[in-house]
Formats: sequence, structure tokens, C-alpha cells
Amino acid sequence: MSLSHMVLSSGRSIELTELRMSSTYRGMLEGYPCKRINDMKVSGLRREAERAFSFAPVHLIAPFREYPDETAGPFGPVEVLPSVARIGVFSSTAIASELDPVLRQCALTVAWFQSAPDVPSGEDADLVLRSIRWEELAQDYEL
Repeated sequence: MSLSHMVLSSGRSIELTELRMSSTYRGMLEGYPCKRINDMKVSGLRREAERAFSFAPVHLIAPFREYPDETAGPFGPVEVLPSVARIGVFSSTAIASELDPVLRQCALTVAWFQSAPDVPSGEDADLVLRSIRWEELAQDYEL
């Protein structure tokens, strides 16, 4: 059973089968978000996805970074990522059309950041998420 369903810009239908989300800046007790901290957050999310879901390739969607008009501190200008870090496992029919669709599927783990804790679904899913180049990134597997 899937958590949600969406159609990619390419026309391929995919299902979200697992979703993890957390606060982007969880555990940050002091300091402020800056490029160095955010680079660590982004690479950490990718590593977390690779460890947790090693059965499927991982694709990281580069996050949008905001630069509010605040005085730069000792680590440089303030840089803010979207507030929710996400890892989702998506599946679909096999990429290779000659494979038996009953015995084969394909999967892709996607790591991304978004501003709200909404479950991506249908046409309401972020355009960047729906623009994933599935055929290049996902991998077929046997059920």
C-alpha cells in the first residue's frame, strides 16, 4: 500500500512507499544557519538516506537557500534552508519494458527539503520533485 501517488512531468506514475521527515535544524542549540552548517545538513541527509535505504539509488534534490537581511556573524552571512528535511522511497513499474511487470519494479530514494510537512501527492507535489529524471536515476529490482 502506498502513502501517496503522483505523476512525474515525464508522465510516469510513481508511488511513495516510505517517508521520513524531520526538522532541518533539529538539535541546533546555538549559533545560526550559515553555508557551512547547511552544507553539513545537506550532505548528512544524503548519507542518512544511503544508510537507511541501501537497496535503492539515492537522489538528492539541491535545496533552495534563502539569505535574509541579517547582519553576518563570525561564520559569514545567514543562510536558511527550508524547514523540513525529507527522505522518501518511491517505486514504479520496471524501467526496462521487456521485464515481467509482475516480478519486477523499480525504486528510487529521494532526499529533499521543503517548507511544510505536507506529504507530496498528485499535482500538489513540488514541481522540482515531479521533475525527477526517473529513467536515469531509478533502478529495477526483482520482487
